[in-house]
Amino acid sequence: MVTGAAGFLGSHLCDRFIAEDFHVIGMDNLITGDLRNVAHLFKLPNFEFYQHDVSKFVHVPGQLDYILHFASPASPIDYLQIPIQTLKVGSLGTHNLLGLAKSKSARILVASTSEVYGDPLVSPQPEEYWGNVNPVGPRGVYDEAKRFQEAMTMAYHNVHGLETRIVRIFNTYGPRMRLNDGRALPTFIAQALNGDALTIFGDGTQTRSFCYVSDQVEGIYRLLLADYALPVNIGNPDEMTIIDMAQEIIEATGKRSNIVYHSLPIDDPKQRRPDISKARRLLHWAPVVSREEGLRRTIEYFRTLPQEELKRKDFTYYNQK
Repeated sequence: MVTGAAGFLGSHLCDRFIAEDFHVIGMDNLITGDLRNVAHLFKLPNFEFYQHDVSKFVHVPGQLDYILHFASPASPIDYLQIPIQTLKVGSLGTHNLLGLAKSKSARILVASTSEVYGDPLVSPQPEEYWGNVNPVGPRGVYDEAKRFQEAMTMAYHNVHGLETRIVRIFNTYGPRMRLNDGRALPTFIAQALNGDALTIFGDGTQTRSFCYVSDQVEGIYRLLLADYALPVNIGNPDEMTIIDMAQEIIEATGKRSNIVYHSLPIDDPKQRRPDISKARRLLHWAPVVSREEGLRRTIEYFRTLPQEELKRKDFTYYNQK
């Protein structure tokens, strides 16, 4: 079962497990998910979909071998608009799914995030770094929900012997990202394709490390099947500044957009770069898709969207997540 199945990463995970000949149950309350992301799976006999909020009691009949908990608002615009739901899915939702995994004797993998490191004082960020998070800042609802999720997951592992896995996901991009979710990359692409100015918050020197979605999914898949319960970073250690990313997107789209600057939001991390030594050693995993190729595929996807979506002006780039 994949929760958050109609979301960006959740839908790609459904594809991967279908390709591996699993019977997949997708679950999503569709607050931020989009059924179009999994519509191609509805005709398959080995795919089921349940519209349900995992913050409420979760019941699934029959056998479950694996649960992947990816249900959560995951962009700044989302969790600033629905902060309580964000906290609930990371706490109540995680508790419900851990209980389900226990009742089914299933292995559960929970999707954590690089945001548990906050605005890091250490770079690159290894899994042993405890982070620098403001629990009462505007981003705290997401950061602390994920930190609680990790603590609850480890408690079930230690107390009940539950088979658990924790993936800390760094910036990921690719087809099926929402145009209006506030992340840098889809906003930049939409703005460039429209010929609009690209909006950078701050001076653009803050860094991120962008991992293409197929690489991310491969890392998650390997972690699920590995024998390791502590958190593992999955991301691309190729660090770059936001302004360099904006310029690459302008070049890749063949447009002549300008860049405009706005003030930096509160608690926006200045650096993001994963230490993936553990993933290399335990999972024999490292990203293989170049940024040039990943951007080409992603821009190609955005070009296929209806023009009325691409022309929408409600995708305000809130910060460089």
